[in-house]
Order: sequence, then structure tokens, then C-alpha cells
Amino acid sequence: MLDKSLKSDLIQIVRAAHAQILDVYNTPFDVDRKTDDTPITEADRRAHDVIVNGLLRLDSTIPIVSEESSLPAFEERKNWAQYWLVDPLDGTKEFVKRNGEFTVNIALVVSNNPRIGVVGRPTTEAVYFGDVESQRAVKIVNADELPITTRAIKTESVRSVQSRRRANPQAEQFLIDLEKDVGPIKRDFRGSSLKFLALAEGEADLYIQPGGTSEWDTAAAQAVLHAAGGLVMSLQGDSLTYNVGESVINNPFIAIGDSSADWRHTLIRRLAVFNA
Repeated sequence: MLDKSLKSDLIQIVRAAHAQILDVYNTPFDVDRKTDDTPITEADRRAHDVIVNGLLRLDSTIPIVSEESSLPAFEERKNWAQYWLVDPLDGTKEFVKRNGEFTVNIALVVSNNPRIGVVGRPTTEAVYFGDVESQRAVKIVNADELPITTRAIKTESVRSVQSRRRANPQAEQFLIDLEKDVGPIKRDFRGSSLKFLALAEGEADLYIQPGGTSEWDTAAAQAVLHAAGGLVMSLQGDSLTYNVGESVINNPFIAIGDSSADWRHTLIRRLAVFNA
């Protein structure tokens, strides 16, 4: 069972990162490019420093992997029983566009699975917390803490969330094929981890991601979603796991709110389009 003080400490760390991010967000800022040509700003760097320093104060023996730090070789990482997985600013492109759709992600990964997830949304000051072991997920705004849960699938009103930038012909074909089972599917578009949170809060039903995400993009929100009653699985139906190889690029996956066997069976049958 989670130590209540750890939950409080993690929320404080995320809120401290919020403050650093908004301090940059509310002023003119430069955008640099990393070696992989993705953008980075002073907000990414400040949030990284605040989070890493905060986690080290909690327990300096737990390793930390952050998007903004050097990735240890798998020969070292494969021996870790647990570690922190951090994206200090998930959705830097959204940050640069100033559309508010960016998050702070911190996950505790234990035995290759996210067990604790904290996701903060700086522009709304909301923090989402999920503890997979206790199956409890909450949304914290100011001093209010509200339980969140996924919703049961209703085939007459299925809602999909997806990225604005990662249009994929097979993903669209999957949704078209799925509509033969459930009728018209409403499409919503959201940035960063907000797609997972829409499922966790019962606002949507599925999120299909054929590729292009890294482990730090998904782990924290996956933990929140699992704690709220949802599931993230590969396109073959296996659980999405972490730190299992040299690469930290995720396999293609689908996230769902309703994890019932019948709904999973329907989805897996239609996911065959990716193997065609």
C-alpha cells in the first residue's frame, strides 16, 4: 500500500514543476533543437531540475530516467527493480504553440510496469494521481481531491481520442472497421498525456497509437488510467511494459477505458488490420 506521505511529496514536486513551466510560459522564450530535432525550451530544463532534485531528496537510491537526461545503457537498467520515469514537459510542441495541452509526467516503474503515476496540467493547476496496487485514481485541484473512474462502453456513443499530428492510415481504417460493430465513433483531438486522462475521467473510450511515443510519454498516464479501471495494451492484446530493451520507444498500443473481456475481444479482432 502506498505511503500517504509519498503521494503528498510527489504532488508537491509536480506543482513545483508547474511553477517553473508557467514562469517561462508567461514570457517570451527561445526554442532550441535537440540532437533528434525535437524542441526543447528553458521550461523543459527547469522542470527537469526541480523534479530530479525532488525525487533524489525522497530516496536517492531509486534511479531516475528523464527525457532531458542521458539514458543509461540497458546493461545497467535491466537490473533495476524499480525506477522513476519522468517527462518534465510532455508536449513541448503544444507548449510552444501556447495551447495549454502539455503535462508533467512522473511514474514509478516496478518490475517493468508503471505502479504509481502523477500527471500535472500546469495551465489548469490540476494534478492526477494513480496507484495501481490500490486501484485508486484521483484528480486534485487546489485542496479538492476527487476520485476518477473510467466509464463502461456504450456502443451507441463510442468516443476516440487521438493526436492532432500523428494521423495514420491503418489507425483510421481500424476505427472505420470498428464502426461496423459500434456505429459512428466520435473523434476528439488532444495533446500529450491528456488523451489518457480523458479515458481515466470517463470522457472517452479509446486511444489508438500505432507508433512514435517514448516510454516517458506514457508511463505516468498509463498508471493513472490503470488505477482508474482502464488498460493499455499492445495491438496483440499484451500489456504495455517498460525497460525491456535498449530502446525506450514504445511498441504500438491501444488504451481503453472499459477493460471488460468482451470489449477487448472486439477491439483485438479489429486490430488485425495492423497485421494485414
